Amino acid sequence: MTTPSPNKIHRTEAVVEINNLSKSFDNQPVLNDVCLQLFKGENLVVLGKSGSGKSVLIKCIVRLLNPDGGSIHVLGQDITSVNRDELNDLRKKIGFLFQSGALYDSMTVKQNMEFHLKRIKKNLTKKEIKEKIAEVLENVGLPEALNKMPAQLSGGMRKRISLARTIVVDPQIMLYDEPTTGLDPVTSDEISTLINQVQEKYKTSSIIITHDIACARTNANRVVMLQNGKIYMEGSIEMFEKSEDAIIKPFFI
Repeated sequence: MTTPSPNKIHRTEAVVEINNLSKSFDNQPVLNDVCLQLFKGENLVVLGKSGSGKSVLIKCIVRLLNPDGGSIHVLGQDITSVNRDELNDLRKKIGFLFQSGALYDSMTVKQNMEFHLKRIKKNLTKKEIKEKIAEVLENVGLPEALNKMPAQLSGGMRKRISLARTIVVDPQIMLYDEPTTGLDPVTSDEISTLINQVQEKYKTSSIIITHDIACARTNANRVVMLQNGKIYMEGSIEMFEKSEDAIIKPFFI
């Protein structure tokens, strides 16, 4: 796979549209009147300090958390008002890469992938399942890991396999929660490059939550900064790097 240029995305239709989103915990606002769009085919990087609401934002998008107010339209449907069956159908179109990877430790890589694929795409033949798993493992550079257990994988390998399991069902939207956390700089760079490759090959639209500025530089078509539960700034990575703002500048020193 080739790596796309991260800034050559033209704004088309929004695949995620968030309006006036609010969420509080114990009467403490975490998200406050957030408005945000994810456009088709782009990688949107969300920056912010710990506790600024970044992970809460993407959990609201798949309704792992229920917002207190506002609307979230995903692929044209308001995810805050759909019924359980409609929500499950929408979630099948969204890939969520958790910080931990969330692999089933008692299953081999093959079994992890099969379990996810059979649950989402129930009409595939055994041959199609085998071929699809082989394809995505090749695309993440780990075809030899097919029969390994998660405990036999390094942190970077686990992250790659978790990504493979996520993309094996061809999601339209990818949500990455701190994809390079806990990885060494070389492996972090490999994962960042892989995110771009996934965007190119699978035509995904992605929201990437990260503290890793190197990851942001590699992946961002557009960047937003959350501060005190609000969108503080939006623009290109170059705009952020040149900013003299007292909130923005410390991230790029």
